[in-house]
Amino acid sequence: MIDSEITFRKLEIFLAYMEKQNISRAAEQLGLSSVSVHRALHSLEEGLRCPLFIHKGRNLLPLPAAEALLEHATQVIEQMEHGIQATQRAAGFGDKRLKLGTLYSLTLETIPRLIMGLKLRRPELELELVMGSNNDLLHKLEDGQLDAILISTSDSSIDAQRYDQLPLFQDDIFLAAPASSEMATEGTADLRDFKQEKFVSLAEGFATYHGFQEAFQIAGFEPDIVTRVNDIFSMLSLVQAGVGYTLIPGRMKGVYENTVRLLPLAEAYQMRQTIALVFPHSREHDPNLLALAAESRMYALASRKR
Repeated sequence: MIDSEITFRKLEIFLAYMEKQNISRAAEQLGLSSVSVHRALHSLEEGLRCPLFIHKGRNLLPLPAAEALLEHATQVIEQMEHGIQATQRAAGFGDKRLKLGTLYSLTLETIPRLIMGLKLRRPELELELVMGSNNDLLHKLEDGQLDAILISTSDSSIDAQRYDQLPLFQDDIFLAAPASSEMATEGTADLRDFKQEKFVSLAEGFATYHGFQEAFQIAGFEPDIVTRVNDIFSMLSLVQAGVGYTLIPGRMKGVYENTVRLLPLAEAYQMRQTIALVFPHSREHDPNLLALAAESRMYALASRKR
């Protein structure tokens, strides 16, 4: 067995010394103290059970044994570097492609801004966007199909031991009504006043679905849902066409703003979503995810200043 005193780090220190032939310069290159370099070389000799250098004043002169080790240590370090890179690529760590899951509603403003900032930080990075519901995106993250996701953490149970969360902003929920509706009046909307109206809803698993259910439980009635859809843009199109009312997050204000009105909910029904970046804790040092997290923090800071 290889002696425990022989480590990759000590071999790297050995290679630096063999290149510089001077302990001080080798220490400067490695960001270490001269004492640490000297100690590592001595400990390497102990692990090899043979001398590598002889002392001449304050200098260490390489013996033939050091020249023999130099050739093999160079190959070992190079092979290990290739091995580490191959392992990281297989795990998706530091790859030139990042698979990001997102809610449909975040493609209006949040995702474009994150992508623009991310491309400035890592121009070579190719971003693959996958859109879906909260539940769908969480399952794909757990299965390793996605590197990170942007979801509503208010409506999800996330294992804090496995995943890191970085909140970007909070968003209030509104009642969406056709602009032509007689119910679209000024002031707050009491859901009890809409008991006889038709509604459209997102399917189960979407971020706003759970809030939709809770709000009508508080109102004390089961809404008459005409249809359920799988994306928020289709749902707003149905509201615009007068098919029914719905509940949506405020970030959708810019869509159909002339044909759909967003009414603040009465206090009893008010709710808020927290939108956050979620990624595996085991990959917190991945350069791609570090760049995405940094850009997300910048976005969060700008959101708080608005």
